[in-house]
Amino acid sequence: MRQTTWQGSARARRMALALGLTGAAVLAACGDGGGGASLQTTQSVPDQFNPRFDERSGTERATIWDLFVNTDDPNTVLEVNRYLWNASLDVLGFLPIETVDPFSGVIVTGYGVPPGGGSAYRATIQVRDPALDARSLKVALASRSGPVDADTVRAVEDAILTRARQLRVQDSRL
Repeated sequence: MRQTTWQGSARARRMALALGLTGAAVLAACGDGGGGASLQTTQSVPDQFNPRFDERSGTERATIWDLFVNTDDPNTVLEVNRYLWNASLDVLGFLPIETVDPFSGVIVTGYGVPPGGGSAYRATIQVRDPALDARSLKVALASRSGPVDADTVRAVEDAILTRARQLRVQDSRL
């Protein structure tokens, strides 16, 4: 008969020790095990460098598995004014559209030359509120040489607001 000794399998002993230590570390990270202090603290530190702080819920996570829990509020709805949205697309229709996100109300365009104009512009439009109001609209314009002056931006915002009011009046007549 052959006898098995632990002297010949030093590699197996090291491997078993490494696996045991890894398993103990994983179990220790999952909870306090009932014998130590609780992981919950009395004060949450809203710090981006705190690995346990969850920005979405404003609380600290107790275990790594809390990362996979959906803490989003199901009642949160982003609303965009459809008249401002369509008016923005109408007024700035000469600009090529690069990105459109109707859920957050952002339209990003590429460079384009307005009819009868000489220089190229690009725009970023954000419709922030469901109200047909000047505060609901944010327009950022830029030319190839840099930002555009505030009077031009205001003129474009006024044109979008005027077109949005026209669209609303057309809808009310139907």
